[in-house]
Amino acid sequence: MTGMTRYALYFTPTPGSDLARFGNAVLGYDNHTGAELPRPDGMADLAGVTGSPRLYGFHATLKAPMRLAPGIAEADLLAAAGTLAADHPPVPVGPLQVATLGAFTALIPQAAPPELGLFAAECVAAFEPFRARLTESETARRKPERLSPRGRALLAAWGYPHVFEEFRFHMTLTDALPEAARAPWRERLAEAYGEGVPLTLDALSVLRQDGTGPFRVVRRIPFGS
Repeated sequence: MTGMTRYALYFTPTPGSDLARFGNAVLGYDNHTGAELPRPDGMADLAGVTGSPRLYGFHATLKAPMRLAPGIAEADLLAAAGTLAADHPPVPVGPLQVATLGAFTALIPQAAPPELGLFAAECVAAFEPFRARLTESETARRKPERLSPRGRALLAAWGYPHVFEEFRFHMTLTDALPEAARAPWRERLAEAYGEGVPLTLDALSVLRQDGTGPFRVVRRIPFGS
């Protein structure tokens, strides 16, 4: 991956919002500013279980990290994202809750509306022309041997297995955890999160990763802008 640039289309919460402050503190990183942040009080041990999500920053995936196809520039991707966001109404997501998702801990909607999956599918399809084909090593990193036949087909066709009917909106908070650690971390993070305010998905963020460095927001584009 050294020297390689990748882009992703994510939802990132409004900078400075309670949701952004919570997620950034849990991961110890702000993908808008690039700043390293202290963990919440009494939770310094988060540093040992957030190595993977910290690389991406606090987000929900809409179009997974990708190299740009030949002939495509960053400006082209930003222009397309701006066009999509300009015509899109906000998507009310409702309250989020801390949950165990597979081996991970994440914030997920208490009841995800259909519009959320539809918007994610729209992003997957709209930005597909910008995506370079996966190399063999990139495909191997997705561990296709662990996927269902449908997951392998989605990976081959779209470069990512968790799309369309396999999509689930989530904002990752921890690495994959051993089974014994999942419930304790879910409970601790749920207590730290509290109630939270209902989420409205109101913007599309374009992020860039240079080499093996962390992802940074290039532009957060509000809907209707």
